[in-house]
Amino acid sequence: MTATPYSASGAMPKAGRGAADTGPRIARLETFATPLVGFVRLTTEDGAQGWGQVSTYNADITAQVFHRQVAPWALGRGIDALEAVVAEIPEREHKYPGTYLMRALAGLDTAAWDWRGRRAGRPVAELLGGTAGDIRAYASSMRRDIAPEDEAARMLQLRDRHGFDAFKLRVGAQCGNDIDEWPGRTEAIVPALRRALGPDAALLADANSGFSPPRAIEVGRMLEAEGFEHFEEPCRYWRLEETAEVTRALGIDVAGGEQDWDLGTWERMVAMRAVDIVQPDILYLGGITRTLQVARMAAGAGLPCTPHAANLSMVTLFTMHLMRALPLAGRYLELSIEGPDYYPWQDDLFVESPYRITDGRVRVTDAPGWGVEIAPEWLSKSTYLKSEADA
Repeated sequence: MTATPYSASGAMPKAGRGAADTGPRIARLETFATPLVGFVRLTTEDGAQGWGQVSTYNADITAQVFHRQVAPWALGRGIDALEAVVAEIPEREHKYPGTYLMRALAGLDTAAWDWRGRRAGRPVAELLGGTAGDIRAYASSMRRDIAPEDEAARMLQLRDRHGFDAFKLRVGAQCGNDIDEWPGRTEAIVPALRRALGPDAALLADANSGFSPPRAIEVGRMLEAEGFEHFEEPCRYWRLEETAEVTRALGIDVAGGEQDWDLGTWERMVAMRAVDIVQPDILYLGGITRTLQVARMAAGAGLPCTPHAANLSMVTLFTMHLMRALPLAGRYLELSIEGPDYYPWQDDLFVESPYRITDGRVRVTDAPGWGVEIAPEWLSKSTYLKSEADA
């Protein structure tokens, strides 16, 4: 584990607000990162701690952003000022808007929520106004390199082994410009999954920005004919008008928003009703605090929230707690079904996995905070960085 100290003094900016913040002050922020995963440990002046996570993928780069552009504005602030700090940091760093800042900010926010839960002796779900308990999950495939018959076979195994009754498959190709992963795959896999899983299974499809509006509408009508109930990111996500066109044309629920980090974009998306279901990703968006803003914004317009959670790092655990408290939660939690052959870096992150599946459901326990412990063995192999407040 490589130790590199940062400082909130010298050339680094210092938090200039918050002299009257309440609660113990944030004294130390540490990151433990690999190129794929990065965890954050927050320590207050009284020695209490909380754990969070920056977004997966290029997490080692995000950890650098965290210490350079997030930590300096948080160190020395009272823990009760979290919401104010989360709102201020994008303004303090206004010359650097974008996904990396939000992916880093999420590490601060999620660690602070864990701190609050541990201090209160309650799960984060309760602090957000919800309760511990079960959540229905859908088995979420991440693969396009799989034949329809093989995808159907593994979904059947998951149904029989874990009791899943909802399943998501991939159609088209990621940012595919109407080119399928291979010719005819979409037309083959949609009916194949319905025939295999039967009329009562809830089926969802994800295009990952794969289609133009005309092709998306064509695929959407195929999904409708097979009784699918959720069509995700049918068009280029950065062109809201394309998605809105598809939403207006189809009866199936169109979902989207996983990539969107800017609250202004979210305001526009909701106002124009570009989607029927909003799908913020807690770690792409900047944490629980900002995701709650989006979920409440959507609920005010009658739009449910089914957050994006495409791997089994802490992001799915954060989403579980959030969904137990959302004002208008979607019907199910996204739960990745990919194992070591696809996500080898997921192995051994936790002392005990929080993702036990029973009858197609996972459970938010009543353990304090997030209710999980990072594996010491994993931490010992990571790159370590530290920022501390001035004495």
